[in-house]
Parts: sequence; structure tokens; C-alpha cells
Amino acid sequence: MSILKAENISKSFGNKNVLNSVSIELKEGEVVALIGVSGGGKTTLFNILSGIYTPDTGRVYLNGEDITGTPGKISYMLQKDLLFPHKKVIDNVSLPLVLNGMRKKEAREKADELFETFGIDGIQYSYPDELSGGMRQRAAFLRTYLSSNGVALLDEPFSALDTFTKSKLHQWYLNVVEKINLSTLFITHDIDEAIVLSDRIYILDGGGISAEIKINAPEPRNVNFNLTNEFLDYKRQILKILT
Repeated sequence: MSILKAENISKSFGNKNVLNSVSIELKEGEVVALIGVSGGGKTTLFNILSGIYTPDTGRVYLNGEDITGTPGKISYMLQKDLLFPHKKVIDNVSLPLVLNGMRKKEAREKADELFETFGIDGIQYSYPDELSGGMRQRAAFLRTYLSSNGVALLDEPFSALDTFTKSKLHQWYLNVVEKINLSTLFITHDIDEAIVLSDRIYILDGGGISAEIKINAPEPRNVNFNLTNEFLDYKRQILKILT
């Protein structure tokens, strides 16, 4: 069942056509990657899915409801964690709940219940500057989850991390999304990351979807999946499409 669907999305800015009749879907519990060259329209598509932009043509549906041009329906996490430095982590994370009208004490309690699930228990009353980059991203992801309707858009969520931290976060991420049953669509320029994390990959090229690749890998994926011949076959297939 599709929880998020975009049908025939087109968008131009002036005389520049950025997206041309793009259709994608995200099924419940899936992790789907969107890859392509820089400037190829990935962020524009995310801005349309999140309601920030309205497409010139096409519609966006969340659980069958038309949400085209309606912000606030889908949680959207940008590349930077955007944690407020003057607020404790617990207040950063619970902020979406407060903005939706929940009392601060209740919002803190609801957020606090999830810190252990997200692997960050014990940092609730720290400030963001006291945390490592990986811990900040975990906190930002928890905040994103608390503002979601079961769907999250992530724009290059791990790109600012070093290779070792990124690898650890990939395994953490796969474990967490399985526990919380979050459907995720994410942008990445890292082909390895797309293969490791995704159930499916969309390749956006020339303003349209040029390919959709289903990743048939054993579940759960272990840390050595990216050393297998199967992984390398997927990588060759994607590189052939992109070059």
C-alpha cells in the first residue's frame, strides 16, 4: 500500500524546466532513496512533496488525501540538524509537539520515552554543542519522527558525517526505522549509502525518473553487505545509468 504518492509532477522556474512528469511512491515501512546529479531537481521534488512548493502540474497524496501545496503534513529533515544551541536536547526534540499545542511538560514526557529507542538516552538535558555530530543527527531524527505522520523526508541526512560515523549511523538508522515503522524517502549523492539503506532507489535524471531499482538484499543487512558481489552489481548498474 502506498502511503505517499506523487503523480505527474512538473515544475519550472522561469524558462528552466526542473521536473517533468515525475511520479514516485513510498509504501508503508519502506526506505527509498532518490539519487541523481547535483541540480537535477531532487530538492525541488522534496519541497513539492512537503508542500513548500506547489507543482505546475501533478498532485501529491498522503494516505490517499490530496496534500498538494499543503505544508506541515510531512516531516522534512534537512542536511543540517538545525538544533537550537540555547535549548536542551529534550526541548529541541519535543519542540514540534509544543508547536502543535501540547504542554511543555507533556511534550517532554512523550519525547523522553523514545530516547532509549533512538540510542540517545542520557543526553536529554545536555546542550547540542556538548554532543558529537552523530548524536546530534540522532536527536534531529527523533525530532523529525515526532513531527511526522508516519512519513519522513530526509535531505542528505548523513552527508556531514565522517566515513566511520556515517557507517555506524547507517546501522543505527536501519534498526530504528524497523522499530518505529517509519516510511522514509531520502536524498543522497552517495551511491553506496543508497544501496545499503534502501528497499528501492529512484534515479532522477534530466528532470524525470530514468530508473527504479529494487534492492533485494538479506534482512537485516549486516555491516559486510557492501563487500558482497551483489552490492557491487547494484553499484555497477547505477553507475551505468548515471554516466
